[in-house]
Amino acid sequence: MQVALLTVGDELLAGDTQNTNATWLAGQITDRGATVARILVVPDDRDLIARKVSEFAESFDAVIVTGGLGGTPDDVTMAAVAQAFDRPLAPDDRALADVEATVEAVREEFPDIDLDREAEASIPDGSRPLLNEPGLAPGCVIENIYVLPGVPDEMTAMFESVADSFGGDIESRTFHTATPEADLIDDLETAGERFDVAVGCYPDPAVRHNRIKLTGEDPTELDTAADWLRERVDVTTPAE
Repeated sequence: MQVALLTVGDELLAGDTQNTNATWLAGQITDRGATVARILVVPDDRDLIARKVSEFAESFDAVIVTGGLGGTPDDVTMAAVAQAFDRPLAPDDRALADVEATVEAVREEFPDIDLDREAEASIPDGSRPLLNEPGLAPGCVIENIYVLPGVPDEMTAMFESVADSFGGDIESRTFHTATPEADLIDDLETAGERFDVAVGCYPDPAVRHNRIKLTGEDPTELDTAADWLRERVDVTTPAE
């Protein structure tokens, strides 16, 4: 399963906010055996978002869009997704009931709250709403596009409600080594040629060792390749 992540927000491109959503989602999807094939950050530009949603919908098995939901002027993601599928935005009954319940629950704390509830509960016509338990604005699923909030705790909760949709056969084996990267090159290249696995080597500043990661679809091949490499490098167990 090939998955693309499209994260939306001027604040991400300006460096005001770290893109922790993409990092978290990539890890979750990889752990489920799928492959994150693309991560793209775009500004709060309705036409650009719509264009990328259309492109990614055709190119990948699934696309997760995060950010730009809500009622502020820069929250254009839901409208952009509707534009991409040439559908109108329409209030969803389930999402509207959830928005109204949330508003009433906080009315005592915020007595002057003034919200266009129908606009807040609007999603592309015919899409499936994803209710926002920790927050307010709903997400949705339309064909192979999953639209989630940008607020991290809201995003993670909503992803968990659709997590079973993301899976695949990719597995990995990881270990650390104190062997310098320059001394690993030949063995890493040989492993990639000899076994049906992808081989990566990444510096791990936290433990000052290199992390070797093997990925593939055949568990036996992965174990064989990992054993072969472990015999040729200085395998270490980093301190916690």
